[in-house]
Amino acid sequence: MFVDPTAHHITTDKGFRMAKGNVCARFGRYYWECKITSGIPKRRKSEAQPQEEARGHVRMGWARREATLDGPVGYDPYSYGIRDVAGQKVYMSRPKDFFPPGEDIREGDVIGLEINLPSETLHRKVIEGHYNPAVDLHDDEKPGLEASDFIRDRLSIHFKALYFEQVEYHSQKEVEELMNPSPVIASTGGGPSEDPHPNHPSPALRTLPHSSIKVYKNGKLMGTPFTDLLGFLPLASKPPADKTNIQVGGRDGLDDGMLGYYPAVSVFRGGAAEVNFGPRFWYPPPELEQNDGEEKILRPISERFDEQIVEDIVYDIIDEVDFWVQDGMPVTGADYKRKVDGSGARGGGYGLDNE
Repeated sequence: MFVDPTAHHITTDKGFRMAKGNVCARFGRYYWECKITSGIPKRRKSEAQPQEEARGHVRMGWARREATLDGPVGYDPYSYGIRDVAGQKVYMSRPKDFFPPGEDIREGDVIGLEINLPSETLHRKVIEGHYNPAVDLHDDEKPGLEASDFIRDRLSIHFKALYFEQVEYHSQKEVEELMNPSPVIASTGGGPSEDPHPNHPSPALRTLPHSSIKVYKNGKLMGTPFTDLLGFLPLASKPPADKTNIQVGGRDGLDDGMLGYYPAVSVFRGGAAEVNFGPRFWYPPPELEQNDGEEKILRPISERFDEQIVEDIVYDIIDEVDFWVQDGMPVTGADYKRKVDGSGARGGGYGLDNE
């Protein structure tokens, strides 16, 4: 994969590979754009002019942490993609018609991708098995970050410098079986007995009500190729937790705050694209300028970057305070007063005096 210094342009001279953004959507509605800079050439202007051959291919969409990078968007159940050839939608490597006949995606075209995810309150109801379609007809909760118990442990690695490895999430057997059902496994009752839905017996195959992906081409809404997206909160997503796992925090229920759907682009043999995460878009949808009270209806995914930094700072403070308490230094109003006005002395242990 080749990425320019701005991390906005991407290409490859190999087969399909995928690149994902560094922040994800967990709830609410978000939008980003992908411009084709090398791919299927524009149509010839006249019959006498020969049609140029494709200079690579590009696919774009949304992908989860578990989605493989060694394949195109839409390769497995963990990502949803749009194909440049005929504007087809792709999921689990199965292309299906989506764009109107005669429409496709060519060089210079801008594809807008919008994702709509329910609130974390409804999401957790689904994953924890408490969702009742007769009661939860609407998502009444305002989209927002819950006070989730994020576990952001990192495995420290000393090699010429100090590195911290992020806990990874791997694909699960039920989801893999959904993509490639085995007659042998199905006959023994080991495979999925029903299609994904909100109340599926397996949390990994539970879908999110009110979730969808919309696609725009050069500012025109082409439709909604995907609905009822798979949920991603634990236990729908799991890091490896067996005895051979050496990663810190590899256990059931781990949520490091970076589970969700990421902007994703795939390129193939010279295909190239430029991404635009906002806030200034080439073809901004009208809803980007609209508010529902104080909340924006549709937001650029770039806003998640600032929020991610704020979340990191907040949870750094929480982790540090937790460490003080465990280290025998209770955090009280008196301690804070002594720190501010200098009255009294603080005891040993790691605290603000060491900052």
